[in-house]
Amino acid sequence: MYPPEPWHLRGQMYLSVFLIPRRDMPALPPVLAAAVRPLTIGGRVAVGAAWVSYEPGGVLHYRELLSAVLVHERGRPRVSITDIWVDSVASREGGRRLWGIPKDLADFRIDADTEPLVDATISAPEGESFGSALMRLKRRLPGRFPLGLTVAQQLGQQVRRTPVRGRAGLRTASAAWRPAADGPLGYLAGRRPVLSLAITDFWLVFGRSAEDRAKRTRTRSA
Repeated sequence: MYPPEPWHLRGQMYLSVFLIPRRDMPALPPVLAAAVRPLTIGGRVAVGAAWVSYEPGGVLHYRELLSAVLVHERGRPRVSITDIWVDSVASREGGRRLWGIPKDLADFRIDADTEPLVDATISAPEGESFGSALMRLKRRLPGRFPLGLTVAQQLGQQVRRTPVRGRAGLRTASAAWRPAADGPLGYLAGRRPVLSLAITDFWLVFGRSAEDRAKRTRTRSA
């Protein structure tokens, strides 16, 4: 039903970072909350929200909207995805079963054909929209940049830590987000991002190979 890890993926990402009061932060599941702590800046938590278009050339191609909290685990930075929707059953099932990523299904429109504007909307399968955004792409930074992070999620009664590696181009951007105040992204309603970027023509590897997983198991057993 879904590819084995690691997933090799290509596409475009439109990312905004918000600083929100810790009391408004989306809740982490209990096992994960016991292992990580949110990174705070002046009492506020960094939340990243991104529209992603995964394109042909990777193991799957689909669209996605996610929200994630920047956390740390004994000082080591992690990213924990709290809300995420995709328009691919294979992506939903693989994300949930392989890594504990709580993917749900939704319908998308991500229109990037009217350069430099990107207009995106997400709707529930029943048809009601619960969020949109309009982004204006700006300066393209020269070169390509390495991508690297670790995603920490609760999978069963354990914390699953998954490496993500890749490269991408970068463009500065501005963004106006319009999540429904009574919807699942209501904690972002009325807020302006402190930073927006377009992560362009990326390629990334999400997860570990079977060989890497075997080495990790042997290391733990030694």
